[in-house]
Amino acid sequence: MHFSSGDVDCYATLQVHPLAHPAVITAAYRALARLLHPDHAGEHTDPPMARLNRAYAILRDPETRRTYDDERAAPTNSPKSPAPAATPPPTATDRRGTVLPYGRYAGWALQDLVRQDLDYLRWLLRHPSGRRYQAEIARLLALKATAASSLGRR
Repeated sequence: MHFSSGDVDCYATLQVHPLAHPAVITAAYRALARLLHPDHAGEHTDPPMARLNRAYAILRDPETRRTYDDERAAPTNSPKSPAPAATPPPTATDRRGTVLPYGRYAGWALQDLVRQDLDYLRWLLRHPSGRRYQAEIARLLALKATAASSLGRR
């Protein structure tokens, strides 16, 4: 099977990291299908769901996924193909601190997660994918605990 270079990135479509476990890919597909399905989301049309279905069909099968990954990683020698766009570094920062480049909170600063989803932040602190963020997460959680204790709350 050949995947054309004009195809949308399957991992971006499913909002998962390229090294995601198959169970994560399935969970992401199901969550997005609930949001994008034309029967349940009146304002959406069929193309987003069709792209989602195509991405999932490619990534759910281990052999097809391996082929897709190989073609995705292979450099193109075509003179007509544009240069790849620059991607931000994995730990891009902005005025709010480190910004997550993947997962359900891609594009969110760790500082924003303190207010939005402490459970996810605590999970990320323990998970191997959050290893590079451990110092910042620990600092943010300590600040949150200090602020809560000074207010007499936990």
